[in-house]
Amino acid sequence: MNGNSLIAGRWVAGEGSFQSAPATGVAKTYSAGTPTLVAEACAAAEDAFWTYGYSKREDRAAFLERIADEIEKRGSEVTEIGCSETGLPAARLEGERGRTTGQLRLFSDHIRDGAYLDYRHDAALPDRQPLPRPDLKMVQRPIGPVAVFGASNFPLAFSTAGGDTAAALAAGCPVVVKGHPAHPGTGEIVAEAIDDARKALDLHPGVFSFVQDGGVAVGGALVQNPFIKAVGFTGSLRGGRALFDLCAARDEPIPFFGELGSVNPMFLLPGALKSRSTEIAQGWAASLTMGAGQFCTNPGIAVVPEGPDSEAFISQAAAAMQETVPQTMLTDGIAQAFCEGRDRIASTPDVTTVVSGTTQNRDAGAFLYRVSADAFEANPVLAHEVFGPLGVVVVAKDITAFASIARALEGQLTATLHMDPDDSAHAAQLLPILERKAGRVLFNGFPTGVEVADSMVHGGPYPASTNFGATSVGTLSIRRFLRPVCYQNLPEEFSISA
Repeated sequence: MNGNSLIAGRWVAGEGSFQSAPATGVAKTYSAGTPTLVAEACAAAEDAFWTYGYSKREDRAAFLERIADEIEKRGSEVTEIGCSETGLPAARLEGERGRTTGQLRLFSDHIRDGAYLDYRHDAALPDRQPLPRPDLKMVQRPIGPVAVFGASNFPLAFSTAGGDTAAALAAGCPVVVKGHPAHPGTGEIVAEAIDDARKALDLHPGVFSFVQDGGVAVGGALVQNPFIKAVGFTGSLRGGRALFDLCAARDEPIPFFGELGSVNPMFLLPGALKSRSTEIAQGWAASLTMGAGQFCTNPGIAVVPEGPDSEAFISQAAAAMQETVPQTMLTDGIAQAFCEGRDRIASTPDVTTVVSGTTQNRDAGAFLYRVSADAFEANPVLAHEVFGPLGVVVVAKDITAFASIARALEGQLTATLHMDPDDSAHAAQLLPILERKAGRVLFNGFPTGVEVADSMVHGGPYPASTNFGATSVGTLSIRRFLRPVCYQNLPEEFSISA
């Protein structure tokens, strides 16, 4: 551990320092990133693009696979420091490490296949009347250096070598990562793995850089650097929106692919409640409290119709949540924000407290509230994300009110329908609304646990994400870092299929 930033193959100290704030163990000192280091990393990334951006797919696939191998070599070290920094259990971090290496290998297979290039060819029609048609070929090309911001709640899968980095490198884009202050040591180890993979394959050192946290100045310098052509971000609405605005205000505006938060509503239809209230209640409580509720897909709202089946559901969910023990949250700041969100919900008019857990320092218990549909729609604050183990049950007068509640919601990462066959008519009425509100619509499941697969969409209308046509999980996420180029009458000696 050197505690520095990796700038184009060199570990470099910044001008200041900061202390980590681990959940367990001793705090360590890290050299803070600076705008100067950002500028050096971005210039190196631009220089690297002239070779890496035109490299063969097979070479980039080998790079991704070598990164996965290097991360696995460091498995025990990653788990040890990750547990210390975040308070996450070893099993969770080991699973996340597997997901991270799996993403890298998924993209290596994806680019070898070549379908992502979306190659199209309209052959010349020289004899067409009244005018001939030229030969036209179209292919997707990498956009240039990409900035990636590490996420607080996923120190591996959404951070240094996470999905954004994997997709950008697969596309042919050099990457500059801004590490998250919640897990600087974990970020450093993974950055070392990426750099060792780069060295083994003799790639340009500017293809990857890792800048330790240095406050808002470093983030601002990164998104405003003229060499950066897109940004990948997972984090808070406030922080993401500030960076989004900086990207839009540049002389050359660039896309900001931010995943900013969601309450992931569930709609429980009458047939499902009658036949499976206990099963759904227990599943919801488990999903809601898993990992101290620190998932962007945490199902924070359950909408139910008035009646005895819903009362049974609420009682069963409350019983399951009361059995959970307080869990350590990722940072002091997240714990404080959770308490503020909890207090905001509890003090809203017409909200009833069902379960009130205990909180102490970074340890958070489970909380459950209920509110009528009328009060929920009258108080938009109740539909704002509270990042942690907290749920709100919205009780509607009848099933016809579900559509009004759904229409009032902002954009979401997910929306869920719990239904039995007898609920099909009601579900058919809700589905078109939910399709417009969410990037992933689930049936009879829980949204925590995002499968890494070709078909996955992890994104949604604002404020779930800043670009409703993009996803940060799944192979479609590579399209964020590509743009179409058409070649007219391209000479035969030139190839566009690398």
